Amino acid sequence: MRKWGIVITLVYALIVLGLLVPAFVLLGAELSPLAPAFYKTWREICGYWEVWIPVAAILSGQAILLFLSVDTSFKRLKPRSHVAVSCIAASMLFALLTFAGLSSVGAAVYSDKFLDMYWASAAQVLGFCAILWALWGILFYLYFRNSINVATRAVSWLLKGSVLELLIAVPCHVIVRRREHCSAPAATSFGIVAGIAVMLLSFGPSVLLLYRKRMDAYAARGAK
Repeated sequence: MRKWGIVITLVYALIVLGLLVPAFVLLGAELSPLAPAFYKTWREICGYWEVWIPVAAILSGQAILLFLSVDTSFKRLKPRSHVAVSCIAASMLFALLTFAGLSSVGAAVYSDKFLDMYWASAAQVLGFCAILWALWGILFYLYFRNSINVATRAVSWLLKGSVLELLIAVPCHVIVRRREHCSAPAATSFGIVAGIAVMLLSFGPSVLLLYRKRMDAYAARGAK
């Protein structure tokens, strides 16, 4: 089971790096993937260290939730440790979704002025995300602390949250594209890519959970 978790994590990493990061360039800059300018812009964006923070967040979140869901060796730990780790991972991803959704709405309403005001520096963005992370962490801990199968419920929440965030980000992207703003599409394209990334992330643990339940059912039948 652990080996399948590693395989799913690696495949997800390839999807994020090989498809979603280029999709951010395509949506934000509206370049053809065959144009030389696309690859130049892609290389320039990958050169910013800020880009790798959300990438690292979603990849680490995928790994944490995946192995919490499928690794039965964690049963020997205290239940409170399960809750804390799951809440940290889920709240981090929800903070990313919340920031992406708010940025999309702000770009649609205030256009480039929103980015000039709230995306002015990396420290400002990271500070706002840290506040959202802490708030979601407190809420998740209070909600999940007495629950069973915390990772499963967290994955379900992430799937619902990503769908809601996409329902916000996609119309906002259409709005800013019609206005032909300069920088605003960067916020809405980030919102779309973040929503898709978290949605795909949710399927990995879900698939292995179903697989583990089926294997446990076969083992129970064999024991009878």
